[in-house]
Amino acid sequence: MSDPLGPAGPAGPGGPGTTAAAGAPGGPAGPGMTAAAAFAGMRRVSPVVFKAGCPDCRGRFELAASALRLAIGATSRTTFYSFTCPDCGSAVRKPAGERVVELLTGGGVRTLRLHPTV
Repeated sequence: MSDPLGPAGPAGPGGPGTTAAAGAPGGPAGPGMTAAAAFAGMRRVSPVVFKAGCPDCRGRFELAASALRLAIGATSRTTFYSFTCPDCGSAVRKPAGERVVELLTGGGVRTLRLHPTV
């Protein structure tokens, strides 16, 4: 679903495989890679969305990472994620096991680490 970036343009005054630094081929660090070559294989990243559901209105929807919050506590009982239902406005809080924590953190969801009070 991501679109490849188009060609980055000409490789610069020295052509492919050289840099313009210090006037020497390859620059002061030796043979180098041009910016065009470095970015040639990169692709645009699609925004991450998460499927979720509301227990109050039974709505099903997709949420951006910015719409979710993850709280990691000392135990599985104190680790959860939360969001506001876009359909009914309810505050939703659901438990988050190890796999859910991994997916949410990998997808860019903001995380709060809860410290136990001793």
